Amino acid sequence: MSPAASARGRTTAAARLSIGQVLARLTPEFPTLTSSKLRFLEVQGIVTPMRTESGYRKFSAADVERLRVALSLQRDHYLPLARIREYLDEHGTDAAAAASVPPSIVATARRYRRGEVLSATGATPALLADAVSAGLIPAAESYDERAVGLLRALVALEAHGIQPRHVRAVRQSAERDVALVESALAPLMRRADAASRARANELAPELTRRLDELRAAFVRSALDRLTS
Repeated sequence: MSPAASARGRTTAAARLSIGQVLARLTPEFPTLTSSKLRFLEVQGIVTPMRTESGYRKFSAADVERLRVALSLQRDHYLPLARIREYLDEHGTDAAAAASVPPSIVATARRYRRGEVLSATGATPALLADAVSAGLIPAAESYDERAVGLLRALVALEAHGIQPRHVRAVRQSAERDVALVESALAPLMRRADAASRARANELAPELTRRLDELRAAFVRSALDRLTS
């Protein structure tokens, strides 16, 4: 690379934002956003930040707007990431368009209001509040099937004295799994070609399943020792 080209590359990188700077811009609007979530959104193909020679991510202004629209679609329309990615690829980062997403692309999964989720799971208001406080379930006016399933599990655990605060480590472990998957896929994600990124998107859920299998095996081994 010529000195001039190298200088242009350094200037381009300097004009971009680090993960910390992106979080500073977006967390006022999306308080639950974390660096792990940003990395996960990259793995899912929502954004493609450039990498410095040292491997650090650098986000452009377009990346930040793409993240803003994606997070808005998640929060306001409960769209899965695959559908959000398709929407962004087709419509770009038009915030006005994102605010009026056609009903045809909005997920039709049932939403539960607070009273309905308590009735469906048998949870008490206190347990739901504790789950929200522990960061296990997001504070919201309505809840999806995933939140309902999680709350049912917490109800079962509470019967044996296990409270939401006791299982925060499980959520933290999941976030570490995402970071581990991201590290494994980093060589593919550094490549600029679409095939490599598509391969990374295919591998991410597979690696996650393998980690789940390992965790289940470790739990079974520990239980065997406990009951032997």
